[in-house]
Amino acid sequence: MTVSIKRARDILQQAELLLTAKQVQVALHRVAQQINDQLGETHPLVLSVMAGSVVFSGQLLPLLNFPLDFDYVHLSRYGDARQGGEIQWKVAPDESVRGRTVLLLDDILDEGHTLAALHQRVMELGAARCYSAVFADKRHGKPKPIQADFVGLELPDRFVFGYGMDIEGAWRNLPAIYAVRE
Repeated sequence: MTVSIKRARDILQQAELLLTAKQVQVALHRVAQQINDQLGETHPLVLSVMAGSVVFSGQLLPLLNFPLDFDYVHLSRYGDARQGGEIQWKVAPDESVRGRTVLLLDDILDEGHTLAALHQRVMELGAARCYSAVFADKRHGKPKPIQADFVGLELPDRFVFGYGMDIEGAWRNLPAIYAVRE
């Protein structure tokens, strides 16, 4: 179920702007350069994690200056909720990863369970190497089962939305990053 327009607007009006659209773009260009430097000679298979990484992926891909193949996967622990639950696979990676260098793209590395499960599955399917890039890494002081190879920026341990990340199913389309007021 999606949030009402009034509720979505109220959420945004009460939120705190953490990073402007310009700061987001600076982070995007920085992570693109890091990926170009490391993977520029590999012709990787890029797997975008839907739906959160659609904005990150869509803006990152044109900044990558090497040939690549693209596909997507769809798994989630959140849905429209604010807390993670069981991992639900909607579209899993397939055999096309065998022998390939794979780059996973996701919006945020929060607790790390989703990205860790995806990385494990890609390696089980026979990928030669698996890298991960996240637009944001949430700093919450807890150990994570995986660290991303490429990180756009770090965020505080707050509920954030915008730039692909949603709140109650809304506001993925914002060019900036916001946090729910504490």
